[in-house]
Amino acid sequence: MDLIHLVKAFALGIVEGLTEFLPVSSTGHLILAGDWLAFDSGHGKVFEVVIQLGAILAVCWLYRQKIIDVVAGIFRGEAASLRFAGVVLVAFLPSVVFGILFIKTIKEVLFNPTVVAISLVVGGLIILWVERRERPVASETMEEIGWLQAFGIGLAQVVSMIPGVSRSGATIVGGMIFGASRTAATEFSFFLAIPTMLGASVLDLAKNGATLGFGDVVTIAVGFVTAFVSAVVVVKFLIRYVAHHTLSVFAWYRIALGLVLIAWFWGAAA
Repeated sequence: MDLIHLVKAFALGIVEGLTEFLPVSSTGHLILAGDWLAFDSGHGKVFEVVIQLGAILAVCWLYRQKIIDVVAGIFRGEAASLRFAGVVLVAFLPSVVFGILFIKTIKEVLFNPTVVAISLVVGGLIILWVERRERPVASETMEEIGWLQAFGIGLAQVVSMIPGVSRSGATIVGGMIFGASRTAATEFSFFLAIPTMLGASVLDLAKNGATLGFGDVVTIAVGFVTAFVSAVVVVKFLIRYVAHHTLSVFAWYRIALGLVLIAWFWGAAA
């Protein structure tokens, strides 16, 4: 087994865990890092998708009591638990429809560094616009997010299928646009990530699982574990951060990185 390949998988797992829940685009960073490291994951990008599940399990671990309470409440028929699960489902459905219809084309056409660079800049500008506009807050906590708000957040998540947009960034900004507080939108983004990324991981494994060899499984496992550990750190940090700060620092990071990449590609092509 190639040790250098495993070291690259380890590095990409850290990149995934650090960026999955920050509004900077984990997919975009994985594409860029994979390109710079000359990491060939093969098998329909299954590595990139499945290690995201490691990051999602970090949310499940940190919010395990909330998840247990909701599941138990559903079985007891509690209205609050049924409503919360239903709201998450409504937000999840747009991605299911668009993913089934377009994800193959998106991977083939848009998964490249140039698209990532442009998306980083545009996404950063949108974050700055949302943070600076006057907006009434209708939902202070994620439990208060309503059905129409959830659907709007779900539509925002669809946009994040474009690499470089950021799933967490799209859902947090979408939540804020539709009246959720920054903290509520961030926490709801965590819970929405669970069915979204779990579904994407299961689908990719079902399509490509039979073609994976022992080396592929070990590579994915390394990235999976490092993504889990680093994501635990990031989720704890982000909840504390958004309670007292805007997302502007992430917006400026996106814009700066995107412009550097565009200049780099432009110079390389000249």
